[in-house]
Amino acid sequence: MKIAMVGQFPPHIGGVGVHIHTLSRKLVNEGHEVYVITYPHKDIKDIDGIHVIGTKGVNIPGLRGFFFAINAKRELKKLIERENIDIIHGHYLLPAGWASVKAGKSTHTKTYVTSHGSDMFETYKKQKFTRPLINKVLKDADVVLAVSNALKDEIIKTNIPNIEQKTRLHWNSIDVTKFKTTEENKDKFKKELVQEFSIDPNKPIILFVGNIIKRKNVGLLIEAKKEMSVEANLVIVGDGPLSKELKEKYEKEHDEGNLDNVYFTGSRKDVEDIIPSCDLLVLPSFSESFGLVLIEALSCGKPVIGSDVGGIKEIITEDVGLLIDPNDPSDLAKSIDRILSDEELMEKFKSNARNRAKDFGETKLPYDELN
Repeated sequence: MKIAMVGQFPPHIGGVGVHIHTLSRKLVNEGHEVYVITYPHKDIKDIDGIHVIGTKGVNIPGLRGFFFAINAKRELKKLIERENIDIIHGHYLLPAGWASVKAGKSTHTKTYVTSHGSDMFETYKKQKFTRPLINKVLKDADVVLAVSNALKDEIIKTNIPNIEQKTRLHWNSIDVTKFKTTEENKDKFKKELVQEFSIDPNKPIILFVGNIIKRKNVGLLIEAKKEMSVEANLVIVGDGPLSKELKEKYEKEHDEGNLDNVYFTGSRKDVEDIIPSCDLLVLPSFSESFGLVLIEALSCGKPVIGSDVGGIKEIITEDVGLLIDPNDPSDLAKSIDRILSDEELMEKFKSNARNRAKDFGETKLPYDELN
């Protein structure tokens, strides 16, 4: 069969791109033909047997999504006519989902859409002008997929006719053979940090990986660091609109003598080589539909801490990590101290981590047509 994916895709960085890549690679390996329509980028190219099509447009906040919706719809219709596409799959309700259902209806092509979280938890709730558009996507899609039960419940709350019947749970998955700690990679990133930042390699590493945006709540880690009893390095991997503000906050606190050993690396694409060097990964988001980086960390045998919200609490069990209040830096500080100072607890979490990750290690194809 021929499947067209629409949404973020490498070389763009992010969890949605990882998810599309994983699904597409599985489809190609099973003999299907996959096309991906994604955002503009100068380095667009086919990878892993997947045909990648970059749209035109501008990467200006506020306009990027609008241009992608229009141009992705246009490219998708041309692709359907040229290649006789069997299935469309839009990832993110806006703008990719909108482009997908519009092209699907006009060409009578079966259309799946996946909600990845912030489209419902953030955009739908906080940007009221988008609700009619998202409701239309949910109404017109043939199948709606949600990456966690919390997100599925949120979609069903819209009370769109037939929404409960056509909404399904479809977990994200990861390649557990890619994310693992080995003799070769266990200290690779740590050595880079020693060389670039002169960190103390004898202190444990607390790691955050993700976009530095309000929803990810990275500032909580800075506040918690000031209250911790255990001496540790806090390494923040990622970039985003709040990066400058966060760095300035740290520099001010550092100059005042209230904070030390916090390091910002910027965005990286080699997460599988970064996580093995850490002792603990933290995801303190205000909201999160899933939290793919948690699974990646667990697959590398690392304990995790995450906010007691959304899909995070569906991933972190009492055998692999701790849940915290995203509004309470003291709660996070105590949780970090507890793991780093309790060797028995640390070993328990580490020994159970990879088995928990394997629960998400199988990539399941959600398409009725393939069953």
